Amino acid sequence: MKKIVVIGGGTGLSSMLKGMKRLENVDLTAVVTVADDGGSTGRIRDIYNVPAVGDIRHVLCAMADEEDEGFFSDLLNYRFEGSKDIGGHNLGNLIFLAMINTTGSFMGAIESISRVLNVKGNILPSTLDVVTLYAMMKDGTLVRGEKNIPTVYNSIDHVFYQTDVKAYKPAIDAIENADLIIYGIGSLYTSIMPNLIISDISKAIEKNPCKKIYFCNAMSQPGETDGYTVQDHIRAIEKHSFKHPVDLVVVNQSKLPKKVLDMYASQKSYPICIGNEATDYAIIQRDLLALDSKGRIRHNPMAVKQVVEELIKGV
Repeated sequence: MKKIVVIGGGTGLSSMLKGMKRLENVDLTAVVTVADDGGSTGRIRDIYNVPAVGDIRHVLCAMADEEDEGFFSDLLNYRFEGSKDIGGHNLGNLIFLAMINTTGSFMGAIESISRVLNVKGNILPSTLDVVTLYAMMKDGTLVRGEKNIPTVYNSIDHVFYQTDVKAYKPAIDAIENADLIIYGIGSLYTSIMPNLIISDISKAIEKNPCKKIYFCNAMSQPGETDGYTVQDHIRAIEKHSFKHPVDLVVVNQSKLPKKVLDMYASQKSYPICIGNEATDYAIIQRDLLALDSKGRIRHNPMAVKQVVEELIKGV
């Protein structure tokens, strides 16, 4: 049985895991950021001083048993209307908070909900600390808070924590024992980097000689990766972790309708292209995308699963 660790956060990671949970003979672990500080998650974090629950909630839904996935996803992601009291909160976040109080710990809540959902794999936060993500822009502007970083239309130099953040030990153990490490699809600076800038997380990845794979975003993200090539993504990861953090990059090659591309262009989001410069890592291209009911670009979970199956054969 191959041990695969996927590192990231947000909806991109969830899309990957919806497919990867169906892999056979695989021990799957998701190492998830808890740096989110927006919306319902941010309100709960600030009032109750607990790590961010939003990305964990998404991953719990994604890794739920196939028969219950749709029902529980709709239920846990249900958002109450309004802005006062429970207004604006996700039901799943409130259940998670209740389980923290009932079990006495953040991990107790994850483990309890995982049993109810019959989760296919392991879900571990990269840290149990309550963290705040900062971004230093290339012009010297300092931005505080994960939710604010993409709203500042500037060029990010680096992201960081102002305090020393302690990695969650079981996450380190999972990384050190992995047969394959995947940096998940997701926002480069606000979903993937919040894990990698925890020193012991990066050290554990570097220490493990297994292959490291990066699934590159299909589209640029305004306020984060404007104008980025595939190579720019890898340079940013290296800047925030260690030399040669990636052995292989998976890049989308699916063709998208012009009207969809035009819609994204109106939001200043464009397809990520492969640059001309030589690399010390391999790049493969695969058909990875699908459109949801609203015409939004999403990674196809089963397409991701097929690529990972292909990669496992070389492990």
